[in-house]
Amino acid sequence: MKVSTFLFFFRRSACPLVFAWFLLGLASCHETPEPVQSAGELQMTDDTIVKYNHEVVREEQQEIEDFIHRYHWNMQTTQTGLRWMVYRHGKGIQATRGDLATINYTVRLINGDMVYRSDSLKPFDFVTGKAAVPNGLEEGVLLLREGDRARLIVPSYLAFGLLGDMDKIKNRAILVYDVEICRFSHPKRIK
Repeated sequence: MKVSTFLFFFRRSACPLVFAWFLLGLASCHETPEPVQSAGELQMTDDTIVKYNHEVVREEQQEIEDFIHRYHWNMQTTQTGLRWMVYRHGKGIQATRGDLATINYTVRLINGDMVYRSDSLKPFDFVTGKAAVPNGLEEGVLLLREGDRARLIVPSYLAFGLLGDMDKIKNRAILVYDVEICRFSHPKRIK
C-alpha cells in the first residue's frame, strides 16, 4: 500500500486519534536522542553560571560605587547591597511589616533616564511585607520614618532582575529612587 493511500484511509476513518498517534509515532522514530551529560559536566556548567553571576554582580556594584562617587553622596549599604541615604529627616514613626506605606517617588535608571513617578495628586500605597513592590524599594522604605526624604540605589537583583519590567525598565537595570514617606498606617487603623 502506498503511503498516500494509507494516509487517505486514516484521514477518512472514524478514528482521527489513531491517525494522530500514528503521526506522533512516525515523527518520534526520526529524532536523535539527546546526549546525556555526566555529573562532572553538569557541575562545570553550574560553576560557570555561578562565576558569571558573581562577575555580573561585581560589575554592577562597581557601577554603583562610581555613580555614588561622581555625585559625592554619603550612602549606607545594607547586607543585601541596597544603598540608601536620608537627605531630609522626618519626625514620624517607622514602619513595620504589614503597615500600609504611602509614598511619593521618582525612579530613574542609573544613567538618569526617568522611568516612573508617583502621581503628585495621589501618592502610591502598598502594604509592606506583601511583595507588592521590588524588594529593594520595600527594604528601603522599612528603613525610613514618616516625613523622611531619601535616595535609594537598588541593584538589579533587588529590582526587576534579568528581565526588567517588560515596559520602561530594561533588563538588569540599576534603579535610583527618590522617595518621600507621606505616612505609615496599620491596616486595622485604616478607615
